[in-house]
Amino acid sequence: MKHTRIRTFNTKVTYPEQNLDNDLCQAVVARGSTVFLRGQIGQNLDTSESVCIGDVAGQTEQAMYNIKMLLEEAGGELEDICKITIYIIDPRYREDVYRIVGKWLKGVFPVSTGIVVSALARPEWLVEIDATAVIPD
Repeated sequence: MKHTRIRTFNTKVTYPEQNLDNDLCQAVVARGSTVFLRGQIGQNLDTSESVCIGDVAGQTEQAMYNIKMLLEEAGGELEDICKITIYIIDPRYREDVYRIVGKWLKGVFPVSTGIVVSALARPEWLVEIDATAVIPD
């Protein structure tokens, strides 16, 4: 791991009643260049077109693809992520969203916060994922 991850855990143990497999931690100590990403949603960054309307899994995949692409454009990679915040508009989306995020961030162990909100900036958006990464010097 690129950064010091304190008290790593997997959600299979922490939330045994849910079908999740996310590698997370309680704190991250990082040194380097900080990259703050805007919250990513189910939108194609090149065309600004909303994708996967009505499909929270598809929107989550697009958001994670966007995060990967933006980090690479900044000179980093997914393994540089220290903190994510996941916003969903319905608590029933949690397992679907977290399963996909967990797949993209397997072995990364970021700090994570999940929030249920009443709406996002556009009515067709179901999930938004905010990430902060530190690219080591």
